[in-house]
Amino acid sequence: MTPSHPRRLLSQAALTAAALAITGLAAPAALAQAAYPSRAITLIVPWPPGGSTDRHLRALAEIAAKHLGQNVIIQNTPGGGGTTGPGNMALGAKPDGYTIAQFPMGMLRIPHMQKTQWNPLTDFSYIIGVTGYTFGFVVRSDSPYKTFTDYVEAARKQPGKIDFGSTGTGTSPHLLIEEVAHAAKVEFNHIPFKGNADQMQALLGGHVLAASDATGWDKFVDSGQMRLLVTFGDQRTKRWPNVPTAKDLGYGVVSNSPYGLVGPKGMDPAIMKTLHDAFKKAMDDPRHMEVLDQLNQPVWYKNSADYAAWARDTLAKERVLIERLGLAAK
Repeated sequence: MTPSHPRRLLSQAALTAAALAITGLAAPAALAQAAYPSRAITLIVPWPPGGSTDRHLRALAEIAAKHLGQNVIIQNTPGGGGTTGPGNMALGAKPDGYTIAQFPMGMLRIPHMQKTQWNPLTDFSYIIGVTGYTFGFVVRSDSPYKTFTDYVEAARKQPGKIDFGSTGTGTSPHLLIEEVAHAAKVEFNHIPFKGNADQMQALLGGHVLAASDATGWDKFVDSGQMRLLVTFGDQRTKRWPNVPTAKDLGYGVVSNSPYGLVGPKGMDPAIMKTLHDAFKKAMDDPRHMEVLDQLNQPVWYKNSADYAAWARDTLAKERVLIERLGLAAK
């Protein structure tokens, strides 16, 4: 055997591999490697654990994971009235489908109130619209305010002294009460929190007089620790039918603050479709409908194109509200 023989064998092997690649016989392996998803997906929830959004998205993610064939891991990133998590994703995550986020209404309001490093329309890929909230206003069960009117009248007598908590400046729970104040011509003292959990602790501890939030307060109302004074839907809730809406009380304030899921800009449409389809199946699952029922949240389905169009329209509408409330950036 001559010394050159191993080199001839190596050369032949290399030629064979090249020929296989050219004829497409190697393609199945390459395709298998590129299949999405091939690992766990991170879903950013921009609120602390335990609130209504966290409870909802954990349930939805668990069901969607079965359709995706990979785990969907919840990452709680509170702050900025729900904008820190999605904003950080837009600035730093790859558009590969492995990092997605909830997109709360604050993302379409905060840019009117302050300068942001991200653009709510151009820095995100809109995947699917999912649901909205039932908002309510609660006090401790031993509060002197038996009705929402009692609370408003207290603010009339002591302008700027009667406080309430919300899940952050520019969030729907904050702006709903600012709209009431505007309509009633009173002034409340707003105290922002990072999310439902710390706000509920502050209310139970007597550090704040009242709290405006989505249905993360439900267990405290049902256990008798808190009193629900008003809700902000178009109609009264099935779960608390005796509680009036703001509309019932003469305030033209109705909101369900819809939200959905987004990724960073530039996502592959095929990956977006995979995510959309898996989360749509999860939305339709009876177990998911049961969670929405518990939280008194409506279904608010939007496909990717409709969700993006809704965001464009809503950004323009929210500017009008922000300016009317005197909260626009100077």
